[in-house]
Amino acid sequence: MEPPILPQYRGIAALLEGYRPHDPREAQDIACLRRYMAQWPDLLTRQNTALHFTASSLILNAAGTRTLLCWHNLYQSWSWTGGHADGDGDLLAVALREAAEETGAACTAPGRRLLGVDILPVWAHEKRGAPVASHLHLNLTFLLQADEAAPLAACPGENSAVGWFALEQLPAVSTEPDMRTVYRRLLERL
Repeated sequence: MEPPILPQYRGIAALLEGYRPHDPREAQDIACLRRYMAQWPDLLTRQNTALHFTASSLILNAAGTRTLLCWHNLYQSWSWTGGHADGDGDLLAVALREAAEETGAACTAPGRRLLGVDILPVWAHEKRGAPVASHLHLNLTFLLQADEAAPLAACPGENSAVGWFALEQLPAVSTEPDMRTVYRRLLERL
């Protein structure tokens, strides 16, 4: 029997309860998340420098044929939107907030659909002149929607461009090999 999940993670646990893993790797990641949520009280903040929650989004147009991506300054790659929970246990709200901040687009969450669960490695790097140690992102990805005709705006310091791409281009426009695999899995789930 698994130990009980800590109270601050009840919302995340509820999302995972109704979610069906798409493959054995994702099932293992979910099992790890459950164990972490039973042991670590600080996964919602970056004060836990080993692992913490993040939320990302795959943003589609109304027709579901194009995706909204950002040119990520740190990784020098086109990528999804997303960011750290920073104390917020409502990861859908985090995904919506980050999408708006990073694209300027007003996004909605049709059906509040959780699209993927991943434990993602983040390698040591520098951010705003400060070192960041290697750590893990406990990431939930949500399916969002935005109006393709709405104005867009990059988020200085995070990204330097925002644009719509044909959905099938998503893996190819990423320069991050690990993320190409994540993006391919997300496209399969659509």
